[in-house]
Amino acid sequence: MHERYNDMYEACVRYYVQGETMESIAHHLELSRSSVSRLLAEARSSGMVRISLEAPQGSSSPAARSLAAMFGINVHLVTVGESAPMPARIERVARLAATLFRDSVKDGDLIGVAWGATLSSIVPFLERRPLHDAVLVQMNGGTNIHDTSARHVAMMMQAISAVFDARIVQFPVPAFFDYAETKKAVWRERSVRLVLELRSKLDVAIFGIGALHGRVPSYVYSAGFLDDTDLASLKEQGVVGDVCTILLREDGTYQDIELNQRATGLTPLELARIPKRIGVVADPSRASALLGALRAKTITDLVCDDATARAVLDIFGPARAIG
Repeated sequence: MHERYNDMYEACVRYYVQGETMESIAHHLELSRSSVSRLLAEARSSGMVRISLEAPQGSSSPAARSLAAMFGINVHLVTVGESAPMPARIERVARLAATLFRDSVKDGDLIGVAWGATLSSIVPFLERRPLHDAVLVQMNGGTNIHDTSARHVAMMMQAISAVFDARIVQFPVPAFFDYAETKKAVWRERSVRLVLELRSKLDVAIFGIGALHGRVPSYVYSAGFLDDTDLASLKEQGVVGDVCTILLREDGTYQDIELNQRATGLTPLELARIPKRIGVVADPSRASALLGALRAKTITDLVCDDATARAVLDIFGPARAIG
């Protein structure tokens, strides 16, 4: 036991203080990488390592304060820099979003999750936090004609469920119905109404901001959910992106977009009933979509990078692009 304690302590010093990789620590201690991972996890659970999070430096920056004041939200900003490669930008934002999400849920919560590329990037950074009687609710349908099983959605939900020990409530319907009339009929089914009822009572929700034209493709527009005719129609109607598959213009309007009558996600009006709504974006090219989401009042807590925040402010003109 004494030898294991020593290994645990040295692994923690090398990993948390000196910034060594698990591979390097494993080589030094003559252990496998998985053994080092277990030592670090045991150190956290035993209290040897206590991780605390201060408000990120960017959250008090002029850009963050401007967005917070303009939209009445909490802004959690990651300082990355204009020249940072996209993978690094996404990882930094995903890490902060994972911490905020983990710290925002509690026993008994109904937790809403919208699938997408952004959420998939957050899941690997979620640290385990077992909850009592928590329920994880899929907020929008995930199937299409090219992917009838939506395995990526199921895997994401299972991973988050394992973090929180939460029961999963899936929503096994298409992301978009072919006909609005079909959606109305399905919405009357008792099994579907059960999910809709849970969605209306969510305590916390987390979602990404989809963009019609982002540097990192959004699943909604790149994975077969919409055909060429749909995409052309969205462009004509001024759609810039979506939240929970509800399509938005830059000015935040969405009610008269025909495809929204077939979408299965929560509308901004429905989202507004949720006390805490964490919106996550790490791509300056999604600034217009993020602006639409903010104007539609879909977000209470925004997690983004500094370049994306400035890109949103730039849309208002140089005089308001602070930071």
